Amino acid sequence: MSLDAGTEIPVLIVGGSMVGMTAALLLGYHGVRSVVVEYHRGTAIHPRAASVTQRTMEIFRSVGLEQIVRTKSEAQFVQDAGVVSVETLAGGATAHYIANFNDGIRDLSPTVRVFLSQNALEPTLKEGAEQHGARILFSTECVSFEQDANGVTAVVRHRDTGETRTVRAQYLIAADGAHSRIREHLGIRMRGHGTFSNSVTIYFRANLRRFLDGKPWAVVYANHPQLRGFFRFEKPFESAFLVVNTVGDPAQPNVDVSTGFTTEGALQMVRTAIGTPDLPVAIENVMHWKATADTAEHFRDDRIFIAGDAAHVMPPTGGWGGNAGVQDAHNLAWKLALVLKGVAGENLLSTYEQERRPIAELTVEQAYTRYVLRTDPSISKDTMQPLVSDLNIELGYVYRSSAVIPDTGDAPLHVNPRDSHAMPGTRAPHYWLQRVGQQVSTLDLFSRNFTLLAAADGAAWCESAAGAAKQVGLHLEVFRPGQDGLHDPTGGFAAAYGLEPAGCVLVRPDGFVAWRAKDGSGASAASVSNALSSTLCRS
Repeated sequence: MSLDAGTEIPVLIVGGSMVGMTAALLLGYHGVRSVVVEYHRGTAIHPRAASVTQRTMEIFRSVGLEQIVRTKSEAQFVQDAGVVSVETLAGGATAHYIANFNDGIRDLSPTVRVFLSQNALEPTLKEGAEQHGARILFSTECVSFEQDANGVTAVVRHRDTGETRTVRAQYLIAADGAHSRIREHLGIRMRGHGTFSNSVTIYFRANLRRFLDGKPWAVVYANHPQLRGFFRFEKPFESAFLVVNTVGDPAQPNVDVSTGFTTEGALQMVRTAIGTPDLPVAIENVMHWKATADTAEHFRDDRIFIAGDAAHVMPPTGGWGGNAGVQDAHNLAWKLALVLKGVAGENLLSTYEQERRPIAELTVEQAYTRYVLRTDPSISKDTMQPLVSDLNIELGYVYRSSAVIPDTGDAPLHVNPRDSHAMPGTRAPHYWLQRVGQQVSTLDLFSRNFTLLAAADGAAWCESAAGAAKQVGLHLEVFRPGQDGLHDPTGGFAAAYGLEPAGCVLVRPDGFVAWRAKDGSGASAASVSNALSSTLCRS
């Protein structure tokens, strides 16, 4: 993609880490090319975010990356491992938060949760983004930007050569991290709990096999009288990191671990948490960071959108930070694509903040609740929200916006995904079907386009959909599980989607239900056309 003077690009993405790369990949998947500028000289070098939820895996599945991610995960981590707490690693588990990462959830998705470090994931996202037409510029920073009614003009500079160039884009996505300069320049404030720990992450090498062989542990919280934090280990258990959030008396801890921190202090902390004072340990690096739980007041300023850590910052308890950013990109990409192609109205872009900000705030608060309960019980529980199930956070969040047509009344912010039954605003449920003798998930039917799924007796809706697509000028995928070569072996599709035998649902390109007609009454091209036009904010 040319960046010659006078060339306008569809989307400029500032920040080429996990979220920025995902945004570029998903925009490319929807036929929109982008340019990514990233300050660092390459993809991540530290194994930061590692937990990949089922929802994020479903997104990767939709663009053909699921198996690649799973293969990399299998090489790096024990599969189906758990999350436990210890006083020392040598002393064994004192509590089990998650015994098995995938126990009790496999029926909810064609995918599973995995662990994969960010430094292993980002090259895969980069390759996918480039294959879909994105241009990635490392060692490049955005030094200034201005927006007007028709686009954004940004000046970018190469860190090594000092060369600057002016980039003109129709839209800009700021995925430039927790200290987002773009967010700060726009004057968008962060709201929440602020910083509650100046933490460190200690990257080290040691032979830990005797402590971990045969134990299905991926994340181990260390709750020692002298320090609190957590370990994460990679196979073959010769490298790991230890996060330290607080030190000293657990009832009145010192939350400023970072100030005055030394390599000798790092070595002592690692040995203390392991429980073996003479274990040979090599400290490789120390990262200083702030444990914070905040959400931006706004996710959009005209033609500029903020995503990922720029929009919401949370402690790693729960493992949701990177996942929430991926879901930001997933929500925004199809909307930008349809607006850029002239298919959707400009107001569709307003639904990005309407949908994602409440869910981001929910996720931030739940990560904070888990931090208080698992890491620093000295913090008053009055500051935290009640614990919500991991399933609701990962698969049961509900979008409420003008791009969703509710059945009745106000929808909740989250539901148990087993109880959603394709309620408008929820992720369309996974349900196994068969096609040409092969098992296929309903999720695999959703693509770049809107999709109408009708129950077995919903032929009238299928016929109506064809006419509606012509009226709206939009390609619409239409499927009827139980008919037309798409077999429903157990006959449970309609019930899973909350439909009578002749009902239907309209699913957006991101796999969320836009509209539902529970039965066959009112089946017409006008009904489907109106639902599409409303979801696309064309009226």
